[in-house]
Amino acid sequence: MRQLENLLLFLARQLVDEPDKVEVTGQETDSRVDLTLRVAEGDVGKVIGKGGRIVKAIRIVMKAASVKAQKRVNVEVAD
Repeated sequence: MRQLENLLLFLARQLVDEPDKVEVTGQETDSRVDLTLRVAEGDVGKVIGKGGRIVKAIRIVMKAASVKAQKRVNVEVAD
């Protein structure tokens, strides 16, 4: 799970203006990993993107990375 958290942290920090305020918290069960991404208030739009395109792309990358761990991953952006 730690690798998935680090990947999400890396991806999010590349997108925002305030990379120091990016936080990722996670919760793991037997078959699933739930990750919550928190960013600075002004950077939420940059992570979500127009029509949610950027967050969809992040979720696709995270899903591909989770195949190796044989777990499903769920990424949510906290308000």
